[in-house]
Amino acid sequence: MPLRIIIQQPGQKFFNKLDMKKMNIREIDEKYYLPTFKRFPVTLVRGSNAKVWDDNGKEYIDALAGIAVNCLGHNNPAVVDALKNQAEKLIHVSNFFSNEPQALLAKKLAEISGLDRVFFGNSGAEAVEGAIKVARKYAHKNNRGGEVISFEGCFHGRTLATIAMGKEEQQKGFGPMPEGFHKAEFNNIDSVKKLITDKIAAIIVEPIQGEGGINNAEKSFLNELREVCDQNNIVLIFDEIQCGIARTGYMFAKDFYGVQPDILTSAKALGGGVPISAFICKEKIAGAIEFGDHGTTFGGNPLAASAALATLNEIEQKNIVDETRKKGEWFVNELRKKFSGNSSFVEIRGMGLMIGVVFKFETKELVAKMLEMGVIANATAGNVLRIVPPLTISYEELEKIIDVIDKALRLLNK
Repeated sequence: MPLRIIIQQPGQKFFNKLDMKKMNIREIDEKYYLPTFKRFPVTLVRGSNAKVWDDNGKEYIDALAGIAVNCLGHNNPAVVDALKNQAEKLIHVSNFFSNEPQALLAKKLAEISGLDRVFFGNSGAEAVEGAIKVARKYAHKNNRGGEVISFEGCFHGRTLATIAMGKEEQQKGFGPMPEGFHKAEFNNIDSVKKLITDKIAAIIVEPIQGEGGINNAEKSFLNELREVCDQNNIVLIFDEIQCGIARTGYMFAKDFYGVQPDILTSAKALGGGVPISAFICKEKIAGAIEFGDHGTTFGGNPLAASAALATLNEIEQKNIVDETRKKGEWFVNELRKKFSGNSSFVEIRGMGLMIGVVFKFETKELVAKMLEMGVIANATAGNVLRIVPPLTISYEELEKIIDVIDKALRLLNK
C-alpha cells in the first residue's frame, strides 16, 4: 500500500480547532476587533440583490445597503464578473504606471460629472481630505488663505481633518483639532457671508446631508453658495459620497440642483461594494497641483477600478437613474399614505432612494424591532429612520419595508 503524506497548511490546525469547537464568529469579533462599533447580534454570510442571510439562515431585506454602498444590490453579476476577470489579469500596480481600468474610469467620471480631472482613493474621508488639500493649494497660488467653511449637521468622515469639520461630539478625546475650519448654518447664506474673508480657501457642503438626518439643501442656497464662491475665488466642494452615483434619482445630486461645483467627492456606491473613492475637479483647480503634491498606494488599483466601471456601466445600461427616481417617488407617496395619520410621524426627507422618515422619538428601538422582523435599516440624527436600499430593490420589497415599519411601530406602541 503506497505511503500517504499529508501536508498541513500553516494555520490549518487553528482553523480545524475552530471548526471542532464551533467557535462563535461574534465571540471572535468581540475579542479581537477594536470595539468602536455597536454591532447588532447578527452575522451576515451571504447576499443576493436586496436580500441578505445570516449564519442561522434567516433572511433580511437590506434597506441599508451597507450604508448606501451596495447600489446594485449584493453580488451583482456584472460587478462579480468584472472582479473575477480582472483578478485573473492584474490586481494591483503602483501608480508609477498607468493601468487600463483606472484610465477608463477617470474618463468615465469626467464625462458623467462634467468636470475635468480625477484622483482616486479608497474611502470617502480620503476623497474629502484630498479635495481640501487641492483646494488649499489652489487658494495659496491665488494669494488666499487655507481655511475651510463647512456646515452644521455635516459629516465628511472620521479622519482628524474631517471630524474637525464635523460635530463636536466626534472630536472629544481626539484633540488638538486641526485649525482653520469654520462652521456655518446649513441653508443660511447670510451665516456663510459673515465668515467670508481672504483667508477662506473652500466651502464644502453635502447637497443632501446623510448622517445629519437626510437634510436637503435648498436650490436657492446652493446657487447662492456658487455665487459667493465665484465672487471671491473660493473653491466650492460638493461632498456627494452618500448622495452620488444615482442614489437620488440623478447620477449626482448636483444635477438636480443645476449647480456645478469646483470639486466633487465620490465613494460609497462608486465601486458597487468594492472600496474606491474619487475627487473630481475642474481643470483650473487641477492646474495648481505639481508632481509629488499628492499620492496614493492603492487608490484606483485595477481591481477596484474594474468594479467601479462595471457599476457605472450597469447603472447606464439598466436605466437605474430613472428607475430610482420613479421608485423613490412611489415609495415616499406610499410612506405618506401609511403614516401621515400616525401621531408619532413628523415628515419624510430626502430624494430618490435616500430617504429619512422623521419621528417624534429616537428610532434606535424601531430599527432593532425591524431587524427582528427581517428588515435592516438605520437610525441617524436621533429621531430619523434612514432608508437607503439597493437601487435595484423591487416594489414588492419596498412594500414589505413599509409593512414592517408599520408592524414594528404598533408593537413598540403596545
